[in-house]
Amino acid sequence: MERIQTINASRIDWCCNDYGITREALAKKINISFTTLNKVMAGEDGLTFSQLRKMADLFGRGTLFFLEPGQVNEMKIHTPQFRTLSNQKPEITPQLKKMIRSVEQQREVFIELRDELDHEEITRFAPPLLNGLGISEAARVVRAWLRLTDCNDFSSYRQAIEAHGILVFRSNGYNGQWQISKGNPIIGFSLYDPICPVIMVKKQDSDSRQTFTLIHELGHLLLHQISSIDDEGDMHSSEAYEQEANAFTGHLLVPDIFLLSIDDRKRPAMVSEFDNWLEQQRKTWGVSGEAILRRLMDVGRLNSSEYNAYRQWKQEQFSLEMGTGGTRQYRCREPKHIFGDVFVRTVLDALSSHRITLTKASRYLDNLTIKDLHKLEQYYAGI
Repeated sequence: MERIQTINASRIDWCCNDYGITREALAKKINISFTTLNKVMAGEDGLTFSQLRKMADLFGRGTLFFLEPGQVNEMKIHTPQFRTLSNQKPEITPQLKKMIRSVEQQREVFIELRDELDHEEITRFAPPLLNGLGISEAARVVRAWLRLTDCNDFSSYRQAIEAHGILVFRSNGYNGQWQISKGNPIIGFSLYDPICPVIMVKKQDSDSRQTFTLIHELGHLLLHQISSIDDEGDMHSSEAYEQEANAFTGHLLVPDIFLLSIDDRKRPAMVSEFDNWLEQQRKTWGVSGEAILRRLMDVGRLNSSEYNAYRQWKQEQFSLEMGTGGTRQYRCREPKHIFGDVFVRTVLDALSSHRITLTKASRYLDNLTIKDLHKLEQYYAGI
């Protein structure tokens, strides 16, 4: 079998360091012997195209990356947004780094297809003016900008945000390129860009928790105009930007006027009964009991000891209720759940107008099989 001899060994070493694995671990992952890899690194041997592609897929690079001469220029390889996230959380796992790069690549695909199709119905990002506004007033302005109603869920918040030129991705619940593992503390990140920002939300155990993460990341984009990566601790952080993003989220999801519908006289003595007490509001507003209680605490209607007791009880419940996930009966619709309606429609429109091939459409849509891609087309045709 023909082997490629012009492999740039320094780029393999750079990727190993960036990904955080040894040469020996790399050899195992691409199913070659450590001795063979060492010969490649010494320029004495080469890799088959299949082996090179496995290595490229592992590191999230193109195969040509390893054939280019010269050292890696990190300023060109890593975008400013990627470097921002890496600086905020130096402990980001290699898998999450790869996902961040994949999100950036998907954004590039979307912008290219959007501009080529020139769809008038795809709104360009034009954020509201928030300079000089307090947090509660900024949340009121953004809520009006998003045209939110009094009844929402994660899907409606996502749709409202996507309608203003921001891509919203959500990680997949199944193992693969688009999963943020349950053991990873990161629950979301945002990539600021004046043309097309992106928000990635980790799939969590409830839509309301995902909604809080979504609006928190939106706060970073609109209030601070920065890229950000957040874990569960940032949702309760005292750091200035995180505090502002959390306050913004609370005011946007639960405006002061919403709180008037809550009767403090009916508040139960046991924190385990708080969710039942707030059931109507939780379902109507599409938020968690914790988000409502935080707002009640902020306005002085709930003491911090009750709020913290509820949080501790809720965390215990989450640990007990963690499920194993469902079936993949509707594999063809997973790209919609991951990348959002706007992204998927743009790819399908490009395919139907013969701007891209079936192969490219499949690659852009989580590597759907051609059969599932046609099912997805039929699904959208029936909407």
